Amino acid sequence: MAAASPAKPNPSPPLPKSGGAISKGYNFASSWEQNAPLTEQQQAAIVSLSNAIAERPFPANLAQEKKAATVGSELSSPRQGDSFGESEAMEAVLVNTNQFYKWFSDLELAMKSETDEKYQQYVNMLTERIQTCDDILRQVDETLELFNELQRQHQTVAVKTKTLHDACDRLLMEKQRLVEFADALRSKLNYFDELENISTNFHSPNMNVGNENFLPLLKRLDECIAYVEGNPQYAESGVYLIKFRQLQSRALGMIRSHVLANFKAVASQVQATIRGNTGSKASISEGVEASVVYVRFKAAAIELKPVLGEIESRASRKEYAQILAECHKLYCEQRLSLIRGIVQQRISEYAKKETLPSLTRAGCAYLVQVCQLEHQLFDHFFPSSAEDVSSLAPLIDPLSTYLYDVLRPRLIHETNIDLLCELVDILKVEVLGEQISRRGESVAGLRPTMERILADVNERLTFRARTHIRDEIANYLPFDEDLDYPAKLERLANSGSETASVDDNVDTYKSWYPPLEKTVSCLSKLYRCLEPTVFTGLAQEAIEVCSFSLQKACKLIARRSSPLDGQLFLIKNLLILREQIAPFDIEFSVTHKELDFSHLLDHLRRILRGQTSLFDWSRSTSLARTLSPRVLESQIDAKKELEKSLKATCEEFIMSITKLVVDPMLSFVTKVTAVRVALTSGGQKQVDSIMSKPIREQAFATPDKVAEIVQRVNDAIKEELPKVVAKMKLYLQNPSTRIILFKPIKTNIMEAHEQVQSLLRAEYTPEEMENVIRWVSAHDLQAQLADFL
Repeated sequence: MAAASPAKPNPSPPLPKSGGAISKGYNFASSWEQNAPLTEQQQAAIVSLSNAIAERPFPANLAQEKKAATVGSELSSPRQGDSFGESEAMEAVLVNTNQFYKWFSDLELAMKSETDEKYQQYVNMLTERIQTCDDILRQVDETLELFNELQRQHQTVAVKTKTLHDACDRLLMEKQRLVEFADALRSKLNYFDELENISTNFHSPNMNVGNENFLPLLKRLDECIAYVEGNPQYAESGVYLIKFRQLQSRALGMIRSHVLANFKAVASQVQATIRGNTGSKASISEGVEASVVYVRFKAAAIELKPVLGEIESRASRKEYAQILAECHKLYCEQRLSLIRGIVQQRISEYAKKETLPSLTRAGCAYLVQVCQLEHQLFDHFFPSSAEDVSSLAPLIDPLSTYLYDVLRPRLIHETNIDLLCELVDILKVEVLGEQISRRGESVAGLRPTMERILADVNERLTFRARTHIRDEIANYLPFDEDLDYPAKLERLANSGSETASVDDNVDTYKSWYPPLEKTVSCLSKLYRCLEPTVFTGLAQEAIEVCSFSLQKACKLIARRSSPLDGQLFLIKNLLILREQIAPFDIEFSVTHKELDFSHLLDHLRRILRGQTSLFDWSRSTSLARTLSPRVLESQIDAKKELEKSLKATCEEFIMSITKLVVDPMLSFVTKVTAVRVALTSGGQKQVDSIMSKPIREQAFATPDKVAEIVQRVNDAIKEELPKVVAKMKLYLQNPSTRIILFKPIKTNIMEAHEQVQSLLRAEYTPEEMENVIRWVSAHDLQAQLADFL
């Protein structure tokens, strides 16, 4: 490859600082020139390019001594106006590549020498600074050693100081504990030291319940007792507790005497005032006496309120609860002595003037008023105890007993069930339900006595109800007019014929059988008065005996009038009874328990025969088991028994009417069935000559005989059945009931005709059925029966 003409180099990046890089570059250039020769055109271009850049200034960083004084500075950019010829380092012109590489190597060496000099200066500077730092470090070490010595001395002083402070704190804490222990010991000893002080005060002749120091001393005594009780481990605590208890008993005794004396004094003042104003005992409702009995008593006993309040506030303790109960008793005794005569006189006045219901109502209202006033007065003295009903029981019970003692003899002799039911309503609704329940706690003390009176009234009412059921229902002896059926119903129907038809209810109760009316009336009165369990038993018994009485009357009417009248009478009254007991919301099922001794005789016989031992307790035949009765239980439901009796009576009536109308047809069907059985019996060797004839040739089944049977049935339908329907309308006024009862009769008649019709079609010709027998079609028969109702 031909050498290119020399040219000025272009600005380029910083030259490599390593000789290895130059060597690699040279090798690469040589190899490149060998492997990639330039064409003539390319060489011409290079020459033109060399000429174009020949006048460009040489790079400023190649100039000698331009920037050598600056350590570590970067190569500056070429400046305008500098020329390559100004550099003293490059005076020769670079002709070829070798010259360029040589020039570049010299340049690199110069730059390297210049760089080493800068770094050497930097190293010298660092060395001086390191030496300075070493001197400083030696000074710091000496200073640190002095500081450590000072720190050790400070630590020693701090330890000594802390030890002194801890010792001072321990001494202060010990002092505080000693002070606290001394205070605690003093506070505990104060409770024991109080014994002498309290004892001296309580035994002082000037000390009484009215003294202003009495209640504080009593409170301090309670505190001492509570403390000694809570610390039984202290020496002689038991002895001190006994002495404190003695002082407490003395104080409570003083309180009791003080309360009693005050209540007695007040009661005496009030009684004297009443006697002075009226001259005799008067009723409590009068203005003067009421004012004196309550207002004066409250004002006179006002000084007791502080003492009674202190007792109530400590009622949680046993001894104070006892003294409080005693105060309640003393109060009730004095109040009772004050108003006993007034209440007794007022109730006696009521008993003389009023009837039993009025006496009960007025007496209860009066006692409610007295009880309410007494509760208000009691609440004034014992506000915390007023909620307890038992607190006023010693006062309220004797007052209410006066009314009970007046009412009970009259209740025992009372026989009127209506009046007894009225008394139950007064006590249950007006007294217990309204007056006592509405006023709440103020009259709650009357509830036990009122409930006791109510229980007596219920007992008497139950007894009278059982007597009424026995005498008026079970043992009722009917009069002739009671059994005059159907004339009785006809008279009632005729009496109302001008304004109502026969189907209307002219007078319902007059048409009832008297035991039925008495049963329904009695049960309706007792239902709201007696407890459900008691009423259930009475209702069971009443319905049972009423049903029996109706059946007995049914038999009498059947013998007197006709079986049809007896059946309709029983159906009518049983339906009424079932309808009337339906509203009672009770269970009519009652379980009866009985003792059965029937097995006792058999066991005794075995013992007498020597078959078992009387003293063999280990076997089932022992004396205990032998003499033990059996408990037999039987459950009777009166409502179900009534339904059963009604159903049986209706079925009996239906069958009797059916037989009355179609009995000839039923007899004919029975005979035909018997003949057919005889004719079809394969086991018979000999058949009667008469029975061997066909049905239509039998004497009872000739067309004329059948026509006679059909005619009898038709006559019964036309004549007897209307009479039955008329009686049904007379006895049963409800059309739906008649329809229900007549429907099975109609069905039975239709079925009897269908059976006979099937027999006739099998045995007789159509001409005989139409012309001789004159059979009525099912459609015509049904239309005929439908006209009856």
